[in-house]
Amino acid sequence: MLSPDELQELEATLLPTLERHHLRLLAHGLRTLQAIAGQARGGLPGAGAIEAWARQQPVIQDDPGFAAAFLTQISRVGEQLEAIAAAAGREPLALDLADLVHWATKEADRRVRPPATPPDPPQG
Repeated sequence: MLSPDELQELEATLLPTLERHHLRLLAHGLRTLQAIAGQARGGLPGAGAIEAWARQQPVIQDDPGFAAAFLTQISRVGEQLEAIAAAAGREPLALDLADLVHWATKEADRRVRPPATPPDPPQG
């Protein structure tokens, strides 16, 4: 679970609203995966550990449709966290909020920054 201070830190970024929302989802997914893994700060927990954890959560266990959607989404979050961690030279569960903010800011900058060399004009 993200603390109020962490949520405030996310909101304080200069990222657009949609990107801040994505960042909140990644941060929440990271905290969830860290909770599932316990004290481990290495690789992501396996699918079996995630499913076992989900079956113990009242909101998830009472709604099979939500459970399936949750497992799909947490798997996708895990894939994104693995990519972010690989780029940072870290293990996914060793990431912290600052790593995610750095990644999101870098991605936003990449999208709005013009290419290093302008494209050639059309031939005419």
